[in-house]
Amino acid sequence: MQPVVEKLSGLERRVDLVVSLADVEKEVQAQLKRVARSAKVQGFRPGKAPLSIIERSHGPGIRYDVINEEVGRSLDRVLSETKLRVAGTPSLEPKTEGVEEGSLAFLATFEVYPDVELPDLSSLSITRSQCAVSDADVQRTIDILRRQRAIYEAREGRQAGEGDRVTLDFVGRIDGEEFEGGKAENFPFVLGQGRMLPEFEAAVTGMSAGESKTFPLNFPEDYGSAEVAGKTAEFTITVNEVAEGVLPEVDDEFAKSLGQAEGDVEKLLADVRANIEREVKARVQARTKGSVMDALVTACTFDVPKSLVKNDAESRVAAAREDLKQRGVPNADSVPIPVEAFEAESERRVRLGLLVSELVSSADLQAKPEQVRERIEEFAQNYEQPAQVVAYYLADRQRRAEIEAVVLEDNVVEHVLSNAQVTDEDVAFDEIMGTN
Repeated sequence: MQPVVEKLSGLERRVDLVVSLADVEKEVQAQLKRVARSAKVQGFRPGKAPLSIIERSHGPGIRYDVINEEVGRSLDRVLSETKLRVAGTPSLEPKTEGVEEGSLAFLATFEVYPDVELPDLSSLSITRSQCAVSDADVQRTIDILRRQRAIYEAREGRQAGEGDRVTLDFVGRIDGEEFEGGKAENFPFVLGQGRMLPEFEAAVTGMSAGESKTFPLNFPEDYGSAEVAGKTAEFTITVNEVAEGVLPEVDDEFAKSLGQAEGDVEKLLADVRANIEREVKARVQARTKGSVMDALVTACTFDVPKSLVKNDAESRVAAAREDLKQRGVPNADSVPIPVEAFEAESERRVRLGLLVSELVSSADLQAKPEQVRERIEEFAQNYEQPAQVVAYYLADRQRRAEIEAVVLEDNVVEHVLSNAQVTDEDVAFDEIMGTN
């Protein structure tokens, strides 16, 4: 007889589970006898204690486990016969009414996976991003590398400006009192790198060695130190030195400092361009992927299992706490992080996961071994010894699985692009790199 499945709200379902007490007791007695063969009980030789004593000491625990196992088997049979796919963990509660003598009954409540109806891909509008790397982009990257290796030379009478290294003494006071972290001597920083608050840098700009100044500074509400966040301090600064950054020439020594063993400048420029193009390609693909996923999730409105959304949101809370720990935030384990703050994004992630899974299955988009190897080889070019990276990823099952997941998503994106209405969009280099 087909089990009766009660449909509750949305994806929730409920079924009755019945367990025979006779079957439970039969298994309990069998396990008690097995335990009795080797049980050590005070006053008896090992394996010689009466079964009644073993029953008193081990019976309750064994009976509890056996009932759980029988309920689990009963649920498995129901799910197999009804072909229901459970999402999350079922909840069980004893049933007391209408239970036949000699039986135990439970109500199992759970959610099922939805029937995912894929959208008509030809109706989706997708924006495909593209970005060309110019010689000017390569040169700007070279200039950044030069600034990172600048040598600073003190200049008498020089007024501090962007790119200069300023060394100064400072002391800050709030309501006339010095505060922790608000005082330093011979403190160096480079103007324009964002190491100091904008008001502090603005006050220093234009000053020369030997000059002093007192000025107010408003700490942001979200400043890292709660002691000063949102408060106004008065800083007194004395500039000790203003040093101009002298950039290295793009020559063989510069090339060697960047790992180009032969000191070949042309090869260095080619390597820099190749690295930039790889990074741009990855960012363009991520941008296009975002457009594809947005279009997919917007086109589908099926219900998603609340249990999966909750699990995802809770995992994001755990990740947020771990991030706070890494940042050295005190009480990271107890700081309030509401699960509700992640629920909307978690629901989107779950819906996308179900959509992608259905697309992969229906269009046979699984990652092929040759695709995985090609992606690993491409990724390995970011390292000095690509061959070792390739071997490492191919030998490590977990790492290989990570790449397979990336390739699978790429396959989904390409499949959608080949069927959807696609508009190509040129994106500026600064925008795609996040430097504008």
